Amino acid sequence: MRQVILLRIEAPAKPAEGAPCNGCGVCCAVEPCPVGQLVSRRRSGACSALVWQEAQQRYVCGLVSEPQAHLPRALGWTAPLLSRWARRLIAAGIGCDADATPVP
Repeated sequence: MRQVILLRIEAPAKPAEGAPCNGCGVCCAVEPCPVGQLVSRRRSGACSALVWQEAQQRYVCGLVSEPQAHLPRALGWTAPLLSRWARRLIAAGIGCDADATPVP
């Protein structure tokens, strides 16, 4: 199945599966992870929590880096919990698990 995903030209190239994450954004642009599905309210397409960090020239999970931006104001107090939970669910630091093969 082919899918068009839009990412910044400055984003790093997708690493090989199992290699350390470099912030390419491919995985989250293809589909949201389980916690991203809750925030994005969708099961396909790009995750709304995918955030471009200009200074680092890479994509990051907004649920980890800025969880309060993705929560209703009344739930802002849960931001530290959401950040830790999201980090665990996306297996941050474990390695690339996206099996997508991007073609420019």
